[in-house]
Amino acid sequence: MEATAVNYNVPAATERYRGRALLIGAASLVIGAALAYLMGGLVHVFRSYLVGFFFITGVAVGSLAWLALGHMTGGAWALTSRRLFEAATRTIPLCAVFFLPVIVALFIHEPAHGHAGHGVSLYEWSDPSIVAGDPALRHKSKYLNIPFFVVRGIIYFAVWWLLAMLLNRWSREQDASGDPRIRRKMQDISGPVILLFGLTVTFATIDWGMSLEPHWFSTIYGLIAMAGWGLSALAFMITVATFLNRHEPMSHAYQPLHFHDWGKLLLTLVMLYAYFSFSQFLIIWAGNLPEEIPYYMRRLQGAWKYVGLAVILFHFALPFILLLSRGRKRAPRSLRRIALLMLFMRVFDLVFLFAPSVHQGGEAEFGIRDLWQSFVPMFAMTLGLGGIWLWHYFGQLASRPLLPLGAPDLDKAIEASEHH
Repeated sequence: MEATAVNYNVPAATERYRGRALLIGAASLVIGAALAYLMGGLVHVFRSYLVGFFFITGVAVGSLAWLALGHMTGGAWALTSRRLFEAATRTIPLCAVFFLPVIVALFIHEPAHGHAGHGVSLYEWSDPSIVAGDPALRHKSKYLNIPFFVVRGIIYFAVWWLLAMLLNRWSREQDASGDPRIRRKMQDISGPVILLFGLTVTFATIDWGMSLEPHWFSTIYGLIAMAGWGLSALAFMITVATFLNRHEPMSHAYQPLHFHDWGKLLLTLVMLYAYFSFSQFLIIWAGNLPEEIPYYMRRLQGAWKYVGLAVILFHFALPFILLLSRGRKRAPRSLRRIALLMLFMRVFDLVFLFAPSVHQGGEAEFGIRDLWQSFVPMFAMTLGLGGIWLWHYFGQLASRPLLPLGAPDLDKAIEASEHH
C-alpha cells in the first residue's frame, strides 16, 4: 500500500480531547495561581508559572532539535515522527506569549516575611535594592539587567521561530511537489539548526533558570538543559504517537520497529541527562567552593533530600531498567507508560531545580508541609499551561497530514517496518 493513497488525517476524536485540554488548562492555571498566592504570595505565583513555562518551552524547542536531527540522519523513526515534531515547533509563538508574564515578574518585589532583610523577588538581580548592596550582583549587572534580559528573550524566540518556519515551509513544499532537492535543503540547514539550538538554549536556560541563584554558576548547565528539553520533547512525541496508534490509519503506519527506535532514543536521553547531572554534582561537590556548594546544600537538607532521591529513582533508575527490555520498547502501551513517567518526572525535576532557590535560610527546617506548598501550585500551573498548549498543538497537528507524504522514502520506511 502506498502512503500517498491513504488519508493520514488526525482522528476525529482528537477535537474532543482538544477542547477538554483547553478547559482543564484554563481551570488549572487559575487554581494554581490562587494556591500559589495563598501559600507564598505573588512571587510564588510567578515562580510556579516559571516551572510550567520552562517545561512547555522545552517541549516545543526540543522538538526543533529532533526535527533537525531527523533530517540529518534520516531513517524510519525520523520520517514517521516528523509531523509530530513539526506541529510542536509551530507552537513556539505561543511559548513566546507565555514568556510575557516572566517579563512582568521582573518588576514584582515583595517584602520578606517573618524576618528582617531584603524583600523577595523571582530574580534577585532584578531588584535594585538587592543589587546595590551586593558586589557580586553589581559586577554581573552588565549582563543581568532587565532590558538586556528581555532583548535576549526576544532573540531566542525569533531564532527558534525562524528555523522552525523554514523547516516547516520546506516540508510542506515537499508534500506539494515531491522535489528531491528540497530534502537536500532541509539536510543542509539542519546542521546550523543544531548549532544554533545549542547556543540559544544554553543562554536561555542560564537566563531563565540558573540566574534564579545569581551567585551560583555551572559550566555544564546548558548541556543539562539541552538534554532535558530533548528528553521532554521525545517523551511527548512518543505519548502522542501511542495515542494516534490506537486509531486508523496510524495503526498501520506506526510499526513496532518505530516504537523500538524511539524507545532506544529515549533510553539514550535518560542516560545522557543522568550523566550530565551527576557530572555537575561530582565536580561541584569535589571542588567544595563557597560560590558553588550552597546550591546542593540547599537541596540535600530538610525534605528536599527526599525529592532528590525520588529524582534518582524515578527519573533515571526505573526508566533505565524498564527501557532495557526490547519487548517494552516495541509495545506502544508499555512505552507510553514510560514516556508519561518521564514527562511527570521532568516537571518533578524542574521543581527540584527551581523551588529551593527561594529558601535562602532555614533549609534544615524545610519540611513536608513546605514541600507540599511548592509542588502543588507548580504542578497545577504546569498543567494549566500544558492544557492550553495542547489545545494549540493539536490544532497545528490537524492542519497537515500526519505523515510527510512527499518524502521519497516514506513507503519504504513503512513497508520495511512492517516486515521487520
